Amino acid sequence: MKTVTIILAGSLLALAGGCENANSRQVSLTEQIQVLREEKTQLTRQLEQSKTENKQFKKQVQVLAGLKPEVKLENLYDLQKIRIGRYTNFYDKDKDGKKEKLIVYIQPIDEEGDIVKAAGAVDVQLWDLNEKDGQALLGQWSVRPDELKKLWFATLITINYRLTFDVADKISNVEGPLTVKVTFTDYLTGKVFEEQKVIKPR
Repeated sequence: MKTVTIILAGSLLALAGGCENANSRQVSLTEQIQVLREEKTQLTRQLEQSKTENKQFKKQVQVLAGLKPEVKLENLYDLQKIRIGRYTNFYDKDKDGKKEKLIVYIQPIDEEGDIVKAAGAVDVQLWDLNEKDGQALLGQWSVRPDELKKLWFATLITINYRLTFDVADKISNVEGPLTVKVTFTDYLTGKVFEEQKVIKPR
């Protein structure tokens, strides 16, 4: 009798364990199905977005292909020069008595004399021309096109690119005039423009 009881108890435990495993597998399968459904929904949205973008690109290609070669750039800006804004100077941003920031204002100018948001790359150099050779270049920085486009700055008075550089470790005390040199590479035409400005710290 005891042997029968033990066998029955073991059978019940095995059956319970099997049911528990089956339930666990069922829950896991349900979760997997839910994840797959969400992934399918996301992929469907991405596919629709890609289709929309492809339609837009096809329209752009058709418009560009229909233009005559001699007028394709006719209505776009024709950059003629760059100008370094008059507010370019050193600034004490944290009001601690030390001018640790160099802010450079750059204005691309087209053939009509208008300021345009020209796409390009910028190189900036800071010089102390009173120093000896090898020590005159105090600092230099490069700004890529994807960074530059975020630096377009407009006020009620003017519009320009505004570039800010940390010069705390490059100059200890700004007293005499320093020279800022800017090189602008226009990404539409490939032209390179240079301009420099003497800064008299205020």
